Amino acid sequence: MIAIVRAPEATYLMQILASAFLAILFLQSGIDKVVDRRGNFEWLKGHFAKSPLAGIVPALLICITILELTAGALSAIGCLLVILLKDTRVGLYGAILSAAAITALFFGQRIAKDYAGAAVLVPYFLLTLFAIYLFAQG
Repeated sequence: MIAIVRAPEATYLMQILASAFLAILFLQSGIDKVVDRRGNFEWLKGHFAKSPLAGIVPALLICITILELTAGALSAIGCLLVILLKDTRVGLYGAILSAAAITALFFGQRIAKDYAGAAVLVPYFLLTLFAIYLFAQG
């Protein structure tokens, strides 16, 4: 007999997978920005050289690193809390911060006139919006 997953279990499964995805995405990206700070800074300096953001790249790197690490940590903790306690609050906060991080990255790509780079972020943003919706269901 095939086991059928009921709606509440399916919702929890999607919450777990979405928060795990966001945790991996933002923890890896944030940790990379810490470990390879110089390489990231040099790349961003060149990327924004001809944009209005050229003078504030160091501050932007710090801000996006903190935002990504916080979004990733909250998503990871949220994933564990859904698994262990079926508590979705922290996962919701992680998804909201993930959406803020992607919005900030999207803004930067558009300002730098990297339209292809901005377009790549759209599927991540849609997943994040779906995660917010899922976590808002409780």
